[in-house]
Amino acid sequence: MHSNHSSAHHDHAHTAHGGGLRWALTLTLAFALVEALGGWWAGSLALLGDAGHMFSDAVALGIAGLAAWFSRRPPSARHSYGLMRAEVIAALINGLLMLAVVTGIVVEAIERIQSPRPVSGLTVVAIASVGLVINVIVALMLSRGERDMNTRAALLHVMGDLLGSVAALIAGAVVYYTGWAPIDPILSLVICALILYSTLRLLRDALHVLMEGVPPHLDLNTVGRSLADVADVVSIHDLHIWMLSSGMPALSAHVVLKDMSKWTKILDEMRDMLRRRYAIDHVTLQPEIAASGPDAGTQAVPVQLMRSKKSRS
Repeated sequence: MHSNHSSAHHDHAHTAHGGGLRWALTLTLAFALVEALGGWWAGSLALLGDAGHMFSDAVALGIAGLAAWFSRRPPSARHSYGLMRAEVIAALINGLLMLAVVTGIVVEAIERIQSPRPVSGLTVVAIASVGLVINVIVALMLSRGERDMNTRAALLHVMGDLLGSVAALIAGAVVYYTGWAPIDPILSLVICALILYSTLRLLRDALHVLMEGVPPHLDLNTVGRSLADVADVVSIHDLHIWMLSSGMPALSAHVVLKDMSKWTKILDEMRDMLRRRYAIDHVTLQPEIAASGPDAGTQAVPVQLMRSKKSRS
């Protein structure tokens, strides 16, 4: 028997995220065009390169917005859970895209350290200042409300831009006052190291969801023993906990009982306990009658069979 109470909240959150992603995409794309024109006018390869980075972020935000739209589509005969995992797939794609961006910046930075190029410091400072303001606004838009994996991926790109704007601002000021051009690629490498750490964590989390791993904040044995400790339960087996999408854990298990007539009361108690203690709303539980005989059920391993304290005593 199965329960799911989270769809309304989930749809509302995605509606809010969809609007934020659209505005973030519009601002990012508009400033990328401004930065590209400014870089062309000033002859600044640094600004042109950052404009390319902004365009890649606009693509990332577009992917995130499309995934948010797909995830709101209702379940169908072909996709009984709906398309909620579109967000996780988008996060994976955006993480890989971010790795490509970081690799490109690292290669360019190494080349510039070896062969410094002239940069118009004052122009870089002016445009980087505007870029910093834009990226702060976009980051605030994406930070509001629930933080799912898709929004984390989009925010990662924006934070990369924000840090890039800070680096460009500092580098432009140093170049303007001292003429020391290598500061720009050196700061770029530092920023890349910070972005790489967050990107690898995002990719790890996305792959964990796609591989239907147990959510990191939950322990399979602890949840199983909590279920087994419910009154009149003999044991729990075939317990599985996974993520339907970011922030949406699901659970299924077989519940061994002595008396099937008490199942309705036990089911309500289990659902309430899972919701309150572990924030698991999507629950599928199958009742079974305990096998007779002194050796019934004693050969299973702990993860496969959690016996209640009452049955062990």
